[in-house]
Amino acid sequence: MSDPASPDAPLSYRLLTGSDDRSFCEKVSVALADGYVLHGGPAVTVRDGQVVAAQAVVLPHILPHIQEKS
Repeated sequence: MSDPASPDAPLSYRLLTGSDDRSFCEKVSVALADGYVLHGGPAVTVRDGQVVAAQAVVLPHILPHIQEKS
């Protein structure tokens, strides 16, 4: 596994955002294919008439740490 301090190391947590369209779904799909798992449900809002979606993803190794703090 890479050093977490390395700038090339994958982030343990990511918040993916974008217009609620195919591009956003592809972004989430790529993260899942890269080993991330969904964390919580999606959020949507409207900004300037555009629907904007957000989805948190985490690497599975941090899930026990998240659950301990809940």
